Amino acid sequence: MSASQTPRPGEAGPDEPREPATSGGSDEAAATGDDLEGLGDLVVPDDLSGLLDDPAQEPTVALVVTQVAAPEPLAAACAIAHVEIDAVPTPVGAVAVLRDPAAADAGAAAISQLLRQTPVVLLTRREGQIAAARWVGGARDDELPAGLVLADAPPVLEDLLLGSEQASAVPGVVTSVGMSRWQAMRALARGRKR
Repeated sequence: MSASQTPRPGEAGPDEPREPATSGGSDEAAATGDDLEGLGDLVVPDDLSGLLDDPAQEPTVALVVTQVAAPEPLAAACAIAHVEIDAVPTPVGAVAVLRDPAAADAGAAAISQLLRQTPVVLLTRREGQIAAARWVGGARDDELPAGLVLADAPPVLEDLLLGSEQASAVPGVVTSVGMSRWQAMRALARGRKR
């Protein structure tokens, strides 16, 4: 090490670890100031997920699997509750395909509240992942393994969830969109007579 590279007293050499500055009142500490002073009123949020480069996307598909036997009464009940769906008939019950997948939780809550204590299953697809949750009486009950839910599901359910078939193309589909309250009440009355 040459004389021009010799460290001053209290400084670390190029190969030595540096000690952090202390605020012991020396002129050197006063010159550097407090490192946190320039941060002002820094607030660290509790939920850091919003800081990720690609936050979780909204669902691209949302289906509510019900035990309602026919699609017409399901569409009618949803029309009265102002939930926009296409009700698709399946062998296991009518499936509500939500027109606004971003409102999946609100749609599942409304439909499960309409059906009172009959559980429904909300299936969503987001970022290539499928999730399933049981809803009862307007509240989320518990998460379900999506693979088990889909294991014995009719093929139309998987086609709708994966987007390979549109709800409007399924034979027997009934929509709640544009159904008046009077039409909905008549559809529900017809369903009770059966």
